[in-house]
Amino acid sequence: MITTDINIAKKALNKDEIIAIPTETVYGLGGNAFSEEAVKKIFALKNRPFYNPLIVHIKGPEFLPLVARDIPEIAMQMAKEFWPGPLTMVLKKQPIIPDLVTAGKETVAIRVPNHPVTLRLLEQLDFPLAAPSANPFGSISPTSAAHVANYFKDDLEIILDGGPCEKGLESTIIGFENNQPILYRLGSISVEDIERVTGKLPTKTKSDHEPMAPGMLSRHYAPSTATYLTNDVKSLIQRYQDKKVGLLLFKDPVMDTGVQHQEILSRSGNINEAAKNLYAAMHRLDQLGLDVIIAEQFPEEGLGKTINDRLQRAIKK
Repeated sequence: MITTDINIAKKALNKDEIIAIPTETVYGLGGNAFSEEAVKKIFALKNRPFYNPLIVHIKGPEFLPLVARDIPEIAMQMAKEFWPGPLTMVLKKQPIIPDLVTAGKETVAIRVPNHPVTLRLLEQLDFPLAAPSANPFGSISPTSAAHVANYFKDDLEIILDGGPCEKGLESTIIGFENNQPILYRLGSISVEDIERVTGKLPTKTKSDHEPMAPGMLSRHYAPSTATYLTNDVKSLIQRYQDKKVGLLLFKDPVMDTGVQHQEILSRSGNINEAAKNLYAAMHRLDQLGLDVIIAEQFPEEGLGKTINDRLQRAIKK
């Protein structure tokens, strides 16, 4: 059921049920972060491996000490600057957080979502929400209630509809090693914006074994259709001229009669608009019965880095 009724969502969560929630980044599968029963349901519904930790969503920065301890001063500065918003921080966890949420690690990923519907919901709950993206593990993230419904059909009873996601890409994740910030995942806040607060960030964004944070696996966010990333779209079209080809492009269409379908993410060349439209375009392409999706490489700056990161992880290995 797709609904805008927060009371229905609240009742379900209080009974340790799982619902889909809107955020400014992507839709999430939300459940009581303090309940192992609820968290197990999230992993089962997503078919997510238990070694991949979840993000805990809290209602405001003042609730950070409830779920985290030994918080570095720079983390408090970042919370003040970016929350509510698409910044996740990986901090030492309080004992109240189940090990299942953190994949057995002593750290927990935390953020304050910037979506009015989910913030109102969190205000009415006595617990934070563990909420990974509302999609089967490894597939394209959902940026609308319809995407979630298409994935889970009869397996998810409640989808709280908050409209299309404003950002369209997951949160940026920052960890702390020796109390110094480190980039674990590129996201909706550009590295450049983060570094205005932190200074130059070291990077550790890929790990296929015991990842410190969500989104670090080398293949993720992937369509079922074979996907390739290139800075020479026309040459790759020629390689697959006997195939049904779809294109995922930044701003300029390609004049080629052999192409079945083209998705233009921002005709004005606005990188933020392109980021917002990325996953919806990938969903559309993936439903067309194509043989190949050819994605254009984006400028390696600002959110272009994040888009390229997602497209790299979508590539057929």
